[in-house]
Amino acid sequence: MKAKHAAAVVLLALTALSLSACKTKPAPEAVRPEPFKFSDLAKTDVDEVTEVHREEALRHLRDLMVKLYRRNPAEWKRTGKPSLEFVAERVFRGSRVPNFVELNGARGADSINLTFDESYEGDRVLAFIAGLTTMINAAYNDKTEFFVIDELDAQKLYNSARNVEIAAWKLGTKTDSSGRLFLLSNSTSGELRNLSFERLFGKIIAQQDTIARIVADRTNRTIRKVMQRMVGAVFLPI
Repeated sequence: MKAKHAAAVVLLALTALSLSACKTKPAPEAVRPEPFKFSDLAKTDVDEVTEVHREEALRHLRDLMVKLYRRNPAEWKRTGKPSLEFVAERVFRGSRVPNFVELNGARGADSINLTFDESYEGDRVLAFIAGLTTMINAAYNDKTEFFVIDELDAQKLYNSARNVEIAAWKLGTKTDSSGRLFLLSNSTSGELRNLSFERLFGKIIAQQDTIARIVADRTNRTIRKVMQRMVGAVFLPI
């Protein structure tokens, strides 16, 4: 059976190459099909869904970063950069979040915790978002593309969703010694009710939970559910 499957894959690849070599009138730009890639032979629908979930999670995190900078303009101004969008691009312009000197190499939970460290004098929005982004990436094994041979850990994906919940709770409740929130997000007393931050967090959590269930079904693994009280909750390992 394996030999037949391998032969079928080779035949499919050769057929695709022969079709691409045929001299036919090119289709209009609007309807021209995507070029054939050998890597597509090694992808399944689940792999493509996984890539979409990861990309969407990062897109929501970028939106969250911009919203936090708008709510806390003093943070991006610490960097001396010309705009908050310019600063946000530092995190999301590449396939992976770089190590920032100002974070002393902190990633994941360590980076998020800097946000709520009163002795930290750097950009708290950067610490918060860079931490979440590296945590999400770690749940996907720091990969940007996925193939049949790749195997994700459903528990990591589930844990990342719970960690986003913990991070969101800390953002809305953690205060300094003067009783002020480290970062403003949702509305405070006297302001118009603003739930846009909660909606973004909710989308990220739902996406991670969904892909965790998909991967668990694919790998026939059971996810160990974790229940924590938000007060005193600790970030789960990724």
